[in-house]
Amino acid sequence: MGSTRYWYYVPYREDYNLALKELREKEFEAGRYSPAVLFPEFPPTARASSPGKKHATIFDALDEAAEDGTRSILDLDTVSTVDDYGVARLLSDQDLVLYFNTTRPTRKDIENAFGFFESIERGKGNCIVVYKDNQPHELYFVGYSFD
Repeated sequence: MGSTRYWYYVPYREDYNLALKELREKEFEAGRYSPAVLFPEFPPTARASSPGKKHATIFDALDEAAEDGTRSILDLDTVSTVDDYGVARLLSDQDLVLYFNTTRPTRKDIENAFGFFESIERGKGNCIVVYKDNQPHELYFVGYSFD
C-alpha cells in the first residue's frame, strides 16, 4: 500500500517530550488515527474528521493497527537524538543546514524543503524547532507510517 506521511505544528515548548505527549493525547482523543479513521487528513484542522477515540488506550490503538501503524503521531512515542523506530529524532545542526540551509528553519524553509521528506524512513519521524523572528516559535513533528 505504501507508507503515509503525517505532520503537525504545535506551539513551542522547551520540553519536547511533553509537547509530543500532549499532541499524541490530543490526536488520540479526537480519533484522528487509524484504525479509528482509515486515512487521517493532514494537516489536522478544525474541519478534519474527529470521530473521537475508538480505543480505551493509545496502546490498544497501536495494537489493533499492528504492522501498518496508526498513520499518525501515535506511532512516535519519544523525542531523542537517536535515529530509531517510534522516535521523533531531533536533527543535528549539520542535518538542519543540509535540508534547510540554516540551523533555524522557519515554516517556509520546512515547507519548501521537498527532499527532506524522502530522508525519513518508514516508522520513524523527526522533531524540528521552527523559528519565527529568529526565536523558537513552534515544534514540527513529521513521520511516516510503517505500511
